[in-house]
Amino acid sequence: MKPVLYVGNLNYSSWSLRPFLALRWAGIDFDLVEIELDQPGYGEYAIAEVLAVNPTGKVPALRLGEQVIGDSLAISEWAHEAGQPLYPADLTERALVRSAVAEMHSGFAAVRRDLSMNIRRRCRAHGLPADTLRDIARLDTLFGSQRLAHAANGPFLFGTRTLADAFFTPVATRFRTYGIEISPAAQAYCDTLLADADFRDWEARALARLAQTFSRSNVDQLYA
Repeated sequence: MKPVLYVGNLNYSSWSLRPFLALRWAGIDFDLVEIELDQPGYGEYAIAEVLAVNPTGKVPALRLGEQVIGDSLAISEWAHEAGQPLYPADLTERALVRSAVAEMHSGFAAVRRDLSMNIRRRCRAHGLPADTLRDIARLDTLFGSQRLAHAANGPFLFGTRTLADAFFTPVATRFRTYGIEISPAAQAYCDTLLADADFRDWEARALARLAQTFSRSNVDQLYA
């Protein structure tokens, strides 16, 4: 039986996008099931459809037979161990990647609050508070410094593709959505993430779902 990844709305769910990319990049064959979260119980982890999958009431969740893994990082770590490695073989480099993943997994609360993921939207953010600007500056520094250090090994954050890239792809979508200006090296890295074939597949699915919900004229207005 194939693993089944249950996710939230493709347009908005950054937590769901991360393990989707990890599973794809690890070469694991899985089924994808999107659960509509705009229904009774949202915000209280009490959506019946989600509870039927994961007793925590949260997505993403990965079902492996009778077992359920219910956290984006845990799912992504499983993908690394079950499929193609998503961490470097070198001990120090692996620790650096884990550090970056952990920083994204537990941090950048202001960016999450003020620059929520919305793949289809295009606008320019104004008047961002100081803590959000600090988060943006830290991400810019992280992206730029690691790209400088690993430029000879490839276009991803640590040269070759790692789990860190899956965790920072939603950030790249946020910067694109809200017109956030970052350094050239950081922007080039974000462009690499947004050009990834598996992200583009996710994006296409999100936009297709949008087209099912709105008329063609309304969809066009979102890009005006």
